[in-house]
Amino acid sequence: MSLIRTPKIKLCGMRTPYDIELANRYLPDYCGFVFVPKSRRYVPHDEAAALKKSLDPRVLAVGVFAGEIVDTVARLLERGVIDIAQLHGGEDEEYIARLRELTGKTIIKAFFVRSESDIELAEKSSADYVLLDGSRGGEGRAFDWQLARGLRRDFFLAGGLTPENVCDAIKLSRPYAVDVSSGIERGGAKDARLVEEFLSAVRGFPYELPKG
Repeated sequence: MSLIRTPKIKLCGMRTPYDIELANRYLPDYCGFVFVPKSRRYVPHDEAAALKKSLDPRVLAVGVFAGEIVDTVARLLERGVIDIAQLHGGEDEEYIARLRELTGKTIIKAFFVRSESDIELAEKSSADYVLLDGSRGGEGRAFDWQLARGLRRDFFLAGGLTPENVCDAIKLSRPYAVDVSSGIERGGAKDARLVEEFLSAVRGFPYELPKG
């Protein structure tokens, strides 16, 4: 019998009470807080903590970091400000090992895909999940999704996803989860209609897992 999977959904760059209202209304699997100061979606730690208190517990909060001190990441995890750490900078295997020593929470490591060699690097990561993106700075840039078919582990697919193209992306790459930010925004803010359209598209497009 074939195994059918519907990708999980992460809405990233959540930074206002209205964003959390949308998450509670549509219940994605994950909600992302960006803790990278240079990002326009940056949210301070104390504001994220307040937003997390209003977030439906069925939605897991992911903290996005780039070059952050490992103790700071662990502290936010242990305080319950976030449930999962997403490492989006140059964090290496030593960094991941140290974070595991400090906390037993889930770790996602991002890789920026330009060729098959980047897929090979992602394959070897000791993180619980890897995330494949088309750019380093959250610019919403897609990559060749067919490259992801060579990855033999569960991964998050990010970069340039929209309600219009996400089904094509799922068909070509077969991700464990899809991650969207700019694709559900109008004028730099999260848009309820786009959120609804994105979630409806993903939830209406299950795919068959390859056998073996």
